[in-house]
Amino acid sequence: MTLTAVLIVAAALIGIGLYGALSQQSFVMLMMGLELILNGVLLAVIAFWSLGAGGPPRGQVLAIVVMAVMAVEMAVGFALVTAVFRRRQADTTEKLGTLKE
Repeated sequence: MTLTAVLIVAAALIGIGLYGALSQQSFVMLMMGLELILNGVLLAVIAFWSLGAGGPPRGQVLAIVVMAVMAVEMAVGFALVTAVFRRRQADTTEKLGTLKE
């Protein structure tokens, strides 16, 4: 696979994620859009490292660390969404005006 093809796939992931993050009202769909954006950026970084520069696998180690951070970020985000839903019964961004009590 060429660098151009991988970057086109990464740009498609970023575009779909951006559309999903900006157009959805559900918290879960918003977070899924953000996750797609991060995955597209991660794919582009890995493609530049492996297909562009070559060399030692330092880029792949960085990608694994970024994936672990993304997993923790999504777990914390879903915990916050669950806490907001339990407290206010708000499952969309429209129902939640402010975070003040």
